[in-house]
Amino acid sequence: MIKRAVKKPLKFVQEFRSFATRSNVMDLAIAVIVGAAFNAIVTSFVGDLFTPLLSIFAGGASFSDLGVWVGPEETGGWLAYGKFVQATINFLIVAFAVFLLVKALNLLLNKKIAHETPKKCCPYCASEIPKAAVRCPLCTTVLDEEAVPQRLQTS
Repeated sequence: MIKRAVKKPLKFVQEFRSFATRSNVMDLAIAVIVGAAFNAIVTSFVGDLFTPLLSIFAGGASFSDLGVWVGPEETGGWLAYGKFVQATINFLIVAFAVFLLVKALNLLLNKKIAHETPKKCCPYCASEIPKAAVRCPLCTTVLDEEAVPQRLQTS
């Protein structure tokens, strides 16, 4: 009974160690750290550069100062909608930066994939297909009878 009770926590610790040291977990940790640093840069950009430029058009008021009293000043609350506007601008800039990053990565990956697979043209439907294909995926024509495995040939 005691041996069994000791083995379970050790197995749990070993499982956790193998989980925590997998490359995708480490990649995620690095992404969170880089994301936090990127968030600080964007927050500074919006708060220190972008918002003051927008405040020129808003009559010189800072977005973070914008708000309205709800109820009497003594007992009511300050509804700071300017901070919400600033946070929304932060989000839009981060979302746009992530969009550009994903778009660039997809462009690079698509070029890499396009160069990796040699292509040929189907003589029947004129579509571009992988060179190793024995059947066109679009028109389903068998292109090379000898290359089709024996088990797939019909008599």
